Amino acid sequence: MLKHLVNLVKGEVTGRVESGFPERVLNLCAEYGIVFWDLNWASPVEFTFTMTRQDWKRLRRLSKRIDCGMTAVGWKGTPFFLGRIRRRYGLWVTLGVCTALLFWGSFFIWDFEIEGNETVSQQEILRALDKYGIGFGTYGYDVDSSELRNHILLEIPELSYIAVNVRGCRAYVQVRERIPAPEIISKREPGNTVAAKDALVTAIQPWDGEKMVLPGTTVKAGQLLISGVVQNDVGGVRYLRGMGKIYGRTWYHLQCRVPLTVREKVYTGEEKTRQALLIGKNRWNLYFGSSISGDTCDKILSWDKWELPGGVALPVTVVTEKSRFYELGERERTREEALALAETVLAERLEGYLEEGEVLSREISAAEQDGNLVVTLSAECREQIGRFVDAP
Repeated sequence: MLKHLVNLVKGEVTGRVESGFPERVLNLCAEYGIVFWDLNWASPVEFTFTMTRQDWKRLRRLSKRIDCGMTAVGWKGTPFFLGRIRRRYGLWVTLGVCTALLFWGSFFIWDFEIEGNETVSQQEILRALDKYGIGFGTYGYDVDSSELRNHILLEIPELSYIAVNVRGCRAYVQVRERIPAPEIISKREPGNTVAAKDALVTAIQPWDGEKMVLPGTTVKAGQLLISGVVQNDVGGVRYLRGMGKIYGRTWYHLQCRVPLTVREKVYTGEEKTRQALLIGKNRWNLYFGSSISGDTCDKILSWDKWELPGGVALPVTVVTEKSRFYELGERERTREEALALAETVLAERLEGYLEEGEVLSREISAAEQDGNLVVTLSAECREQIGRFVDAP
């Protein structure tokens, strides 16, 4: 394979030899080390073979010593390709113009790569960059990172750091999001801990203040559990920050109604694909008419950015819009399917109620009612029920 590629670079010639003594040509090749391949005999006095362009020239000179006719019948390889196009001046001018445009365009930003963002969207960062002069088509050497950083951090307070590095046609944007400051709790502000919900107290761990209930006590939501008002030894009163952990058993009764008849998408198999070109900020549709309405179809968009070998970004993006058409049809859910869906919904709701705790036991019951499956979850839990409130 490698040898074949090397021969194509050098150029290959397929020649035809006609002679009363054709073996003389073969002996001549053997004597002077001329390599050939693809030898095919057309008749006892005629054959064709292939060799490199340099060896063909040597053999033509040497063949003058013998009585034979040699004719080139085929050419392949780089030298012959360049020979065919060397007089096509329009092609060379076009190639030169394209090369100049690519070189000139390499000084501008045509692509962005953003790293480090989690809650702040890329669109928000790109809008802020564009607002302060860094967008598609911006001259790369005009980017002042230090000045830009101050503007962007004021524009997007959720960011604590941003750096823009331009390499070729691509701008690499590295950001770091600001970590929210923890809530500062003042130990000097007095207050109490009350029950956040009805429960049976199982354990109480006061950090400061005086506990007002004992394990085994049933409490109502809002009932005082740890008081910040404490009597001292001389009959006076101290106001403290009554805080601590109070654990209790709680009970939940949650209900979910799942329709047994559901309307869902039934895909028809019809699909349509449309494409558009994005050059910089301008879009050219490669189809006629308006876009397809999304009432009865799902749209899937994909973006394919053009790049040259070596990762050099071009200001051209192909946008592909694929539409899958469907019809709305009714389907009957099985009881098992509806029950599984309800259990998932109820489990998520129960988990949302438990801020700090665990489920000790649960019981599921289900009954059909008016075309729905009514599912009830009864759960017993152990959780932290204390809630601190400031003193009135």
